[in-house]
Amino acid sequence: MATASGARPVVGVLALQGAVREHVAMLERAGARAVPVRRATELSEVDGLVLPGGESTTMSRLLESFELLEPLRARIADGMPAFGSCAGMILLARQALDGRPDQQQLGGLDVVVRRNAFGRQVDSFEVDLDFAGVAGGPVHAVFIRAPWVEKAGAGVEVLATVSAGLVPEDPAGGEPAARIVAVRQGAVLATAFHPEITGDERVHRLFVELVREA
Repeated sequence: MATASGARPVVGVLALQGAVREHVAMLERAGARAVPVRRATELSEVDGLVLPGGESTTMSRLLESFELLEPLRARIADGMPAFGSCAGMILLARQALDGRPDQQQLGGLDVVVRRNAFGRQVDSFEVDLDFAGVAGGPVHAVFIRAPWVEKAGAGVEVLATVSAGLVPEDPAGGEPAARIVAVRQGAVLATAFHPEITGDERVHRLFVELVREA
């Protein structure tokens, strides 16, 4: 679907689970027309899609139940911009560690992610991050049962990292290292944190611009 130059792009929010209303509100503030997406017909009518946080294995099953898995894979492969936050990052990855064996991946990002890498709900934290491509100073990031990127392919741009001081100890006994928490590959963007709940729409503006460019 093509958006005329200067028009508000139509950006869908996958509305199967997670912070759908929050993403819709931020996308509207960022200059898009935001709509919920639950069906393949609705997916076919958007210029880009946000995959919100939630529980990635549940979302994977729901994508299959709602017959959205293959249409979504096809649209991403055809170049549709996509933005995943937290569980959305996990779904967009080519591989997820510590997931269920039957969990489905969308493969929009050449990354390997680790689920719940920063710990349980009680280990949630907030931090200000330098975020490449976002002007105006650090981005305040909220991490809730968050993943991180374990490996990133050569075509993946690293946008933000969390310092080693905030990373849990390696269970294998190695020293904690800085971890990747935001990436971009072409028109696909992902964050391990939840920019939809901070009131700062700059990450969503970055995504809306990717949609306009596409």
